[in-house]
Amino acid sequence: MWKSHPKALPYLFLSEMWERFGYYLMIGIFTLYLKDVEAGFAMTEKEASDLYGTFIALVFLTPFIGGLIADRYFGYKKSIVIGGLMMGAGYMLMGIHDKTMLYLAMTLVILGNGFFKPNISTLLGNFYNDDQYKDKKDEGYNIFYMGINVGAFICNFFGAALQILLGWQYAFMAAGIGMFIGVVVFLMGTKHYGDKTEKKGVQEGDMPFYKIVLFILLPSVIFGVIGWLIKGIQSDTNLDSYIFGSDSTDAFIFACIPVIFFYGSLYFKAKSEDKRPIGALLAIFAVVILFWAVFKLNGSALNTWADRYTDREITGTTQTVFNSLKLAKEVEYKKDSTELYDAGFRLQKENGAVKKVVDYPIYFRNVKEDKKPEEGSKISIWATNLSQSINPGWVIILTPLVVAFFTFLRSRKKEPSTPTKIAFGLLISALSVLVMVAAVQIGNNGTEKVSVWWLVANYGVITIGELFLSPMGLSVVSKLSPKNITSLMMGGWFLSTSIGNKMSGVLASLWDTYDNKANFFWVNFALLMFATLLMFALLKQLNKVMKEKGIN
Repeated sequence: MWKSHPKALPYLFLSEMWERFGYYLMIGIFTLYLKDVEAGFAMTEKEASDLYGTFIALVFLTPFIGGLIADRYFGYKKSIVIGGLMMGAGYMLMGIHDKTMLYLAMTLVILGNGFFKPNISTLLGNFYNDDQYKDKKDEGYNIFYMGINVGAFICNFFGAALQILLGWQYAFMAAGIGMFIGVVVFLMGTKHYGDKTEKKGVQEGDMPFYKIVLFILLPSVIFGVIGWLIKGIQSDTNLDSYIFGSDSTDAFIFACIPVIFFYGSLYFKAKSEDKRPIGALLAIFAVVILFWAVFKLNGSALNTWADRYTDREITGTTQTVFNSLKLAKEVEYKKDSTELYDAGFRLQKENGAVKKVVDYPIYFRNVKEDKKPEEGSKISIWATNLSQSINPGWVIILTPLVVAFFTFLRSRKKEPSTPTKIAFGLLISALSVLVMVAAVQIGNNGTEKVSVWWLVANYGVITIGELFLSPMGLSVVSKLSPKNITSLMMGGWFLSTSIGNKMSGVLASLWDTYDNKANFFWVNFALLMFATLLMFALLKQLNKVMKEKGIN
């Protein structure tokens, strides 16, 4: 697999694998930790989803500035190392049970990802700009993408075992160690990077950095503060007068306005030969926002589905294996003091304090009567965050098949263009949501737990869509970007991801407002179908731009 690719690929593959090991271990337990009444922060679904959405949005907003600094000043190697070390430190601090420390840790992860994420992707693209590797670019990004998912797959097993054995803090520490390993692996490949890691410097026509600070970053901060302070119309359902659901969402949306304006200005100020490629990229960025809004529900709403609505009981050999590996915990069917949830699994609070009640553990709330154990007996249930390994598991299985499929089409000169792949990726992703609509119906709207195979099927379908879209997005940015702003445009791809991530948090925070959970998933389906139709409408123009540039 490696022979026909640059020698740097294995090192970038493994570095990204370990970086994603740390990130997805943290993401897999983040909302569970926030909602944990005993050892976490006892947040409600809305509170946890809102913080989660803001966090993952900011994680993908900082690549805008991280890519710019790497392009002009630091170069890619220094930026990747700095970013990796910051993220590792952030994960280590995240397990310290203190809100101030939590926010400091989140800040380090947010800033660190800004330096790491866009620049390792851009560095990979630099190697495929050489003539001998040009036709292998899509395949190279697919292999790289599989590295991401190997890390994302294995991490949750470590996270589950460490959390059950030692607690949340040790699970977060494992994420930090994984990130530090990624930095070491990256440095080991230095001799294969050559001049590909060097900064491009300030090019003629580039906006000076001080202007970016004065006219983009500073206005972004000011707009964010305005968004936080400004209030909408108060109502019975909006007592705090939020405009878009919460103060953090209002602040984020306002803060994005100057950054979006900046990317629009790149188009209007570009040289004539660069206008159409930049315009094509901006169109793709806009459309894929809705994909990320639905896809990133894996760490919030779908994590809740796994926790509350999925039958996680294991027996026999599976129970023996999972218990020995500390991937499951025992729950006793016995009444005791526990947190109070209403019929819709909404945590009940009074004056900020969690209400208590004497009842059976919440897991048994929607277990069928004939499946409930005898009074005082125990059952084993697998750790919720293991469900986060289903999607990357599918990626590992399906990536070679998708690569082989497109290689076969290429050999027959029938391979679709990158924008066409993205369009079909959106369509397939929309179909995956219908699986969850069916799951809600089978479970009588959450009154009965359903099989984990519904989650497996949902993730299986959306993974195909993801493989058509996500690595192709990285590839098309590398193909179409003017050379002097490649990393900046890669930051634009992550900006669209950031906005989509925040939308995902907003969607997830509405979970408790839907009495019929099928309607929640129907909204997701409608969003993805709208994106699909928009992408197919743009396809003719996008393919024309690709053809003009002599690329596919």
